[in-house]
Amino acid sequence: MPAPGNQARQILVVDDEPAVCDAIKMMLKFDGHKVQTANGSKEALSLLEQGKFDLITVDYALQGMQGDELAAVIKQRLPHQPIIMISAHAEMLKSSGNPLRGVDFIISKPFLLADLRAAVARVLPGS
Repeated sequence: MPAPGNQARQILVVDDEPAVCDAIKMMLKFDGHKVQTANGSKEALSLLEQGKFDLITVDYALQGMQGDELAAVIKQRLPHQPIIMISAHAEMLKSSGNPLRGVDFIISKPFLLADLRAAVARVLPGS
């Protein structure tokens, strides 16, 4: 059942841990969103070639290309693409003083459905 006032969106979840992808997908689908998952940056970029997403979530610690690097590549192609980073290192990343290229908002793992909803609402007004 969608959250009150929620508008269904197309969302891509990128995490190299399948269980994490599935958990985030389940949470987003609970709110009525259409969700695809990618287990790495190459797969994510391939899916972006095939379709449009209203939102992309990325993990920071991806194999091969860190999440902020993936976000920067995506923003080069799609400058207005909203991107949320979900990371176990969120507090360290926020306090490092180095902005995360291409990332619009960051939330910490572990997180609650309410945290994810708030992040989605922040980067996608009307959600």
